[in-house]
Amino acid sequence: MKNLRDFTYPELLQEVEALGERPYRAAQLYGWVFHRDATGLDSMTDISMALRERLKQEYCIKGVDILDVKESEDGARKFLSALEDGSKIESVLIPERDRLTLCVSSQAGCALGCLFCMTGAAGFTRNLMLSEMAGQVFAARGFLKEGERITNIVLMGMGEPLNNYDNVIRFLSALTDGKGLGFSHNKVTVSTAGLVPGIKKFGHDTNANLAVSLNATTDEVRSRIMPINKRYPIAELLSALKEYPLKNKKYITIEYVLIKGINDAAEDARRLVRLLRGVICKINLIPFNPFSGAAFKRPDVETVNAFHKIVYDAGYTVIVRASKGADIQAACGQLRGLYEGQEALS
Repeated sequence: MKNLRDFTYPELLQEVEALGERPYRAAQLYGWVFHRDATGLDSMTDISMALRERLKQEYCIKGVDILDVKESEDGARKFLSALEDGSKIESVLIPERDRLTLCVSSQAGCALGCLFCMTGAAGFTRNLMLSEMAGQVFAARGFLKEGERITNIVLMGMGEPLNNYDNVIRFLSALTDGKGLGFSHNKVTVSTAGLVPGIKKFGHDTNANLAVSLNATTDEVRSRIMPINKRYPIAELLSALKEYPLKNKKYITIEYVLIKGINDAAEDARRLVRLLRGVICKINLIPFNPFSGAAFKRPDVETVNAFHKIVYDAGYTVIVRASKGADIQAACGQLRGLYEGQEALS
């Protein structure tokens, strides 16, 4: 059966017309599925019972099934969800002073193999559909506390969003549609490891924010910890960022995971300053979040502060992003790995 959550509005309009129904039916269905979070056709009370019964022959509404929820002492909540084929994905609610951000996965696993990421260590299963990305939002809403509201969405969970380009763009369409999920483009960010062809398209296809995981200042180091760099080296990546079509005073977010003894030296900070000249950006420094079996360590606070000072003094907007949920395996892939390990033992 066809999942109604897998259709953007234009696609749903085509489906409705193929059924011989009037176009306004598409708007009704779309509103119920994405704006009102209907879980079944029977709840669509402004659609006749006869049409609902007809639709049931071909269509359904499916999301994701929550298998486990962990809540951190700092308020972060991590969800492990199962997809229809048994694949498992993760999403995380991250509370901050003035926002509540949901980190969404775009793939089950990841094929890029970044050495500092547990998701990459587990390998790649498949791309997620529109319904499975939207399903993470609806599922997380079911665990909100009184007075809470998800304010921001980041595609920084499992997977490389630009390797699932078409489905991600379709998800962003529903996510930022006022008649859909209703998030502002300014509150949605997509993070990439640096897929240059996707970056070149992305700025023309959506107004969502772009974040790029740089994580090194030389090709030698970046290729070692991020194999994608062998395909799209730093110079090519930065060229794409300098040409990126920014709108409405936006900027690119540069993510830099600080790894002890690998990329956290003062000379790395100075090279980073030089590399980013000409890129309209802000910089997030992220001390490495260790996981079981990781070959890397987190740098000490003094090293992080020294790195931050060099970049800040050069005139960049730079923050050290505090880790959330360390006590609940909040880094990507950790909860799934723990759960699958338990399954293997049972």
